[in-house]
Amino acid sequence: MAQGTVQVTHTGTSRWRRRTGEYASLAAALEAAADGDVLTVAPGTYRENLVVQRSITLRGPEGAQGSVRIAPADGVPLTVRASAVVQDLHVEGQDAAAPAVLVEDGTPELLDLRVVTRSASGIEVRGSARPTVRRCTVDNPAGLGIAVLDGGGGVFEECEVVSAGQAGVAVRSGAHPRLERCSIHQAAGSGITVTGEHAALEAVGCEIYEVRGSGVQVTGRATAHLTDCDVHRTTADGVTLDTDAVLTLADCRIHDIPENAVDLRSRSVLTLTRTTVRQFGRNGLSVWDPGTRVDANQCEIFDSTGDYPAVWVSDGATAVLDSCRVHDVPDALFVLDRGSRADVVDSDLSQVRNTAVSVSDGATAQLDDCRIRDAATGAWFRDHGSGGTLNNCTLDGNRTGVIVTKGADPVIERCTVEGPSEAGVYVSAGGRGSFVDCRVTGSAGYGFHVIDGCRTSLRKCRTERCARGGYEFADSGPDAGPESGPKVEDCSSDESGGNGSRTAPPARETAVQSAPHSPGLLGSIPGQRTAEPGPPAASPAPAEPARTSQAVLGELDALVGLDSVKREVRALTDMIEVGRRRQKAGLKAASVKRHLVFTGSPGTGKTTVARLYGEILAALGVLEKGHLVEVSRVDLVGEHIGSTAIRTQEAFQRARGGVLFIDEAYALSPEDAGRDFGKEAIDTLVKLMEDQRDAVVVIVAGYTAEMERFLSANPGVASRFSRTITFGDYGPGELLRIVEQQAEEHEYRLAPGAAEALAEYFTKLPKGPAFGNGRTARQTFEAMVERHASRVAQLPDPTTDDLTLLFAEDLPQVP
Repeated sequence: MAQGTVQVTHTGTSRWRRRTGEYASLAAALEAAADGDVLTVAPGTYRENLVVQRSITLRGPEGAQGSVRIAPADGVPLTVRASAVVQDLHVEGQDAAAPAVLVEDGTPELLDLRVVTRSASGIEVRGSARPTVRRCTVDNPAGLGIAVLDGGGGVFEECEVVSAGQAGVAVRSGAHPRLERCSIHQAAGSGITVTGEHAALEAVGCEIYEVRGSGVQVTGRATAHLTDCDVHRTTADGVTLDTDAVLTLADCRIHDIPENAVDLRSRSVLTLTRTTVRQFGRNGLSVWDPGTRVDANQCEIFDSTGDYPAVWVSDGATAVLDSCRVHDVPDALFVLDRGSRADVVDSDLSQVRNTAVSVSDGATAQLDDCRIRDAATGAWFRDHGSGGTLNNCTLDGNRTGVIVTKGADPVIERCTVEGPSEAGVYVSAGGRGSFVDCRVTGSAGYGFHVIDGCRTSLRKCRTERCARGGYEFADSGPDAGPESGPKVEDCSSDESGGNGSRTAPPARETAVQSAPHSPGLLGSIPGQRTAEPGPPAASPAPAEPARTSQAVLGELDALVGLDSVKREVRALTDMIEVGRRRQKAGLKAASVKRHLVFTGSPGTGKTTVARLYGEILAALGVLEKGHLVEVSRVDLVGEHIGSTAIRTQEAFQRARGGVLFIDEAYALSPEDAGRDFGKEAIDTLVKLMEDQRDAVVVIVAGYTAEMERFLSANPGVASRFSRTITFGDYGPGELLRIVEQQAEEHEYRLAPGAAEALAEYFTKLPKGPAFGNGRTARQTFEAMVERHASRVAQLPDPTTDDLTLLFAEDLPQVP
């Protein structure tokens, strides 16, 4: 058969009708063919747009796969509108507005096609078409790989999308294909996307990987069912559901995902069975919005690569975990926001770096017959309205078993806390909770530690072998009301296991009382950054300040420049001093808010002045110590809900008796904050500044414009500060004076002409965002010393002047 011809074998029911013929073009052969005919195409390139409208077989020669190229200049290279068989062709398209292979009707078979194209889609199925597509390959870096649209369907077996400029497989508008043992990779969009009402996809034994988007995306009331599939190495979420989508994953594996392994929103429903989720950068399961629900049965979620909870349930969503394992993650389960709920049954949560179960912002969690092991905190019910039940659970080897804070009110029944390294149960800051028939054994701290006069209920509880004692009930001080404190009924303890069984105190007034103390917003939370404090020691008499206020003010006055700052500090100091004297005389003293805002560029002395201000207040007896604790956003803002409050509380406690200096405070309230946890730090600070206003002075600092925005955006913060002190930029003369001070301190001198050169240098120096004021002056001095050393090192026998004099030539170049 000559190249470029088509041999047609006409087959009929009678032998006399069978005949063969050759045609010069595919179009002529197709025109002459009848149902049942076999068209064998000779090797070559055909610049024709083929339309198959009869039930024929169109194929390349046997043993020469890929030798027949269908490559027209534009339009659709191959259109199938009948139950034909198309096999062993190489299809190329160049029309960005048309597919390379279009199936519009019938139940055709497409076998061993290779589609290499730059078309709108590689293979497109529409309408009533139900093709069977086997062992076909699509390479389309310009558009969709495979598209099934407008009610189309069919079965795709052992097909491969090797590249796609958009989604690898797109199912839309009521289409419902089935994929079996297919491979989809190198897609610029989602690996598989299913969208629109009545659109549905079934996939079995498929692999989706190396896509620049989500692995699987189901949206807009669509449904999908994946069995024995792998989704891995995406650049976005592994699986995404949105807007009433429904997805079932059975025996699937989702791994090596830099974002959320699975993300559900807007009333979507996900069912997972025997599925593993591992090596994810954000959440393993992320579930959002009212009506959104995930049901996981016999699943495993583990080996997080990021710093986020493995399971995140928020904004009114629901998650059910039955017989699941969650392990080797930063946090296991976070449930937050009113209406959100998690139900966990017969599951294991283990090897958790922070909190295994966290419930906050009015959410609810129900755990039955679960095991929580090797976590910093087993379960933490964080705030008002948050609650739920732990029933017949075991918490083993955690730093702290259960924490209840800030008005949370869970029910803990028939649970056992074994071997906590700090406390079995810790309740503080207005937490409540009911503990019924619970047991704490082998605690390195207390069994039940209830402070702040929290109204916790303990009934039929028992502690054994607790190193610091079975029960510790510390009230909130002399102002505690008569109804404060835990309610204890029929509880017992062996008092560290050495003296036999003893009965715990039945009521608060007969309970063991610790020395009154002020634990702050959340108290000393076990299992966080600081160890549980030991028994309070006798408070020594406060030491006398090392310097008087006048001596410290003298150091302030000796600083270069800052004249307006010195006036502000001295005026404030005078107000405090006179107020103190009026009180001693029995007169009313004006209320002076001591918290300050420092604004100005870097290197203008804000930290130095804050340190001196604390020392002045200590000298005046206003602060106990006057020390400075300097923090920034990274020190206050945690990675998840609740950890920020703890970090902020700890910073405040470190500054107790002194000054808490928050540099670049505006970073706590970024302009595009969204769900940023900086707001939690601000809210905690505002409360602490009010509750402990006599114990800590807070100074917030930063660039002038940014601090103005920060204060205007947070009126609650602005109301806590008495005044704003602006630190102006240093002028050339002041920068020169700083260099002179540095030279004198390090036993150098400026040679004649060097001072004038320095003044000129600072005048010409660009004052851009990187300019550091005093820091720039110090850096200039250090640069002069280095250049001086390079020059003097070449002298064989330098004199004292050689070793000490800095010349104009030692100045660095103006950038």
